[in-house]
Amino acid sequence: MTDQVLILGGRGRIGSSVAQDIATHTRSQITITSRNSTAGEAVSAKLGLRVQFLQLDLADTTGLRNAIASSNLVIHCAGPFHYRDAEVLQLCIEQGVNYLDVSDHRSFTRKALAYRSQAEKAGVTAIINTGIFPGISNSMVRQCVEQLDEPDRIHLSYLVAGSGGAGITVMRTTFLGLQHPFEALIDGKWQEIKPYSDREEVQFPAPYGKAGVYWFDMPEAFTLPETFPVKTVITKFGSVPDFYNHLTWIAAHWFPKKLMRQRSAVEFLARVSHLMTDVTNLFSGTGVAVRSHVTGRKSGQNAGYCATLVHDNAATSSGYGTGSIAQLLLTKKLIKPGVWAVEQALPTDLFEQTLASRGLTIHQEWLP
Repeated sequence: MTDQVLILGGRGRIGSSVAQDIATHTRSQITITSRNSTAGEAVSAKLGLRVQFLQLDLADTTGLRNAIASSNLVIHCAGPFHYRDAEVLQLCIEQGVNYLDVSDHRSFTRKALAYRSQAEKAGVTAIINTGIFPGISNSMVRQCVEQLDEPDRIHLSYLVAGSGGAGITVMRTTFLGLQHPFEALIDGKWQEIKPYSDREEVQFPAPYGKAGVYWFDMPEAFTLPETFPVKTVITKFGSVPDFYNHLTWIAAHWFPKKLMRQRSAVEFLARVSHLMTDVTNLFSGTGVAVRSHVTGRKSGQNAGYCATLVHDNAATSSGYGTGSIAQLLLTKKLIKPGVWAVEQALPTDLFEQTLASRGLTIHQEWLP
């Protein structure tokens, strides 16, 4: 019997990339959903015969429950997740259906992880924060941690060129991430961090080279310390061209906080930014780079291990991250009942195998 995969928010750039990856690497029948029937039908037609469209509003609990009941796997791509509750996950647990999402916000992650025991009892494997970052980035950290005897410090840096090939939702997520200070673990103590502060020049692989990155609130900031015995976790993000970093810094530090917490202001900034990237994409590209640098002890000596990844389209690579885990769940190669962040559920050998099958290469090296 053919597996049925339901992708909520499948009309968007990320959701359609996930659908494309699953269609390429599995024989599943895929249903993508959207509130917009015309756009949704156009996306499903573009993706091929095994992808069909279902008009669905997530506020329609009855319709959502029925759609989940007809599926073997549900993938939640309907962001921004700042505004989402865990109802989709809860319905999946009630009906014994495995679950993935591309969530990228701390509050949603905590809501989802609270269902771990219920998912475990129901035999449901639910893996959250999949995609490129968070997602592939988490597994890159695991690669590095496993090389050290005593990991101590994790430094994750992300870089996106232009729009990253993603839609306006990613722009909304960026500005939503500037609204509040957040906590990060530094030298064994949780400290309050201002978003988009403390610029740092980080060496990325070609074609980017040295680029500026800033503190940014990511769920890895607390899932990684819960997973690995480290004292410091740093998560920083930057954009190419560099002037976008300066504009984002101004929005984070000069704009009134009351204004930045209004949905209308976030929507305005997101739409203006997306229009700007339509122009700059022509010379910046839409790529992404991830750098994981973990330091600690190896054979009694101080040591550092670094993993880097570059891809020419951030949305496509997000599809690889989520689609590869979907493939593992559908083929029963990954079974781990409960709710987990990626690094807590995905073994390194399976991570490396699925990425290699998609032509993604992670460069790894020891650093002094």
